[in-house]
Amino acid sequence: MSKLRVGVIGVGSISNVHINAYIKNPEVELCAFCDINEKQLQKRGEEYNIKNLYTSLDEMLEKENLDAVSVCTWNSQHAPCTIKALDAGVHVLCEKPMAMNTKEAEEMVEAAKRNNKLLMIGFVRRHGNDTTILKTFIDNGDFGEIYYAKANYLRRNGNPGGWFGDKSRSGGGPLIDLGVHVIDHVRYACGNPKPVSVYGATFHKLGNRPHIIAKKSYRSLTEGDVICDVEDLAAAMIRFDNGLVLSVEASFSLNIKEPVGKIELFGTKAGACISPELEIFTEQNNYLTNISFDSPTALSFDGLFDNEINHFVDCIVNGSKCIAPAEDGVVIMKILDAIYKSAEEGKEVTID
Repeated sequence: MSKLRVGVIGVGSISNVHINAYIKNPEVELCAFCDINEKQLQKRGEEYNIKNLYTSLDEMLEKENLDAVSVCTWNSQHAPCTIKALDAGVHVLCEKPMAMNTKEAEEMVEAAKRNNKLLMIGFVRRHGNDTTILKTFIDNGDFGEIYYAKANYLRRNGNPGGWFGDKSRSGGGPLIDLGVHVIDHVRYACGNPKPVSVYGATFHKLGNRPHIIAKKSYRSLTEGDVICDVEDLAAAMIRFDNGLVLSVEASFSLNIKEPVGKIELFGTKAGACISPELEIFTEQNNYLTNISFDSPTALSFDGLFDNEINHFVDCIVNGSKCIAPAEDGVVIMKILDAIYKSAEEGKEVTID
């Protein structure tokens, strides 16, 4: 059987994990890169010995006879690039967030349907070891009814700069960049309940803060990063049709001591916390008990994106059921849109 011919659209930093995973997959032939930044395109081509480089997506799709692509552009180009690829008869793995808004996301789904092609969304945490372990217990009924959850993804000084601070290209700040991960993680772990309403608030108080003298792994601001019209902090309460309520917070800039990454679930039989290791809290024989694990349960980035790419390839080659379908991406976009709308209007917003 011939290998899948794969291209990558957008060769910025996130593309590296896609490219490396494709290279390791024996069923893939990595054929071409596309990016509007010719300097970055040449750099990535030399790095991975890819000769077929394009600044025009139309040209790449016309010449390369591709089977699949990863879309790794900034957010505003997710929908246009994805739809072009799907209309060219190519399967697509699109990085999160799916789009700039629900309307674009729905147009992407329609393109996938009319061309009978797979559109998978890059909800990479669905492929994590921590998610697999947590879902094993949830799906086995060990938590009972999960009725409340909290998810925090907070950075003290972590605006990545560049297009991340430019709303016209990003669609928003930490909510759409970081919050999307933990919102989807909780929803997926809990069986993908339908959201029915949100109350949200966003704040733009601190900005980029390029004057701060600090070495932070997520801080890549330069003097050229003059645009910062996205929120510093977003907070929301999300209600689902099964009674679950999720409280979520996400920030780029916030006056806290240390960054926070934590997910907590509360059920009638047990609760859980991932921060970063997974712990489960329950009761046994009339005693409160805490469950920890002998094996590591913190999210491991070693092989995380490989898992995602391998699943994408498996879905195309073997017809396996996709665990991150585009329809779930639309639901997440509805939640994000509703949070931003609620923050703007100062009241609860219902979701159809």
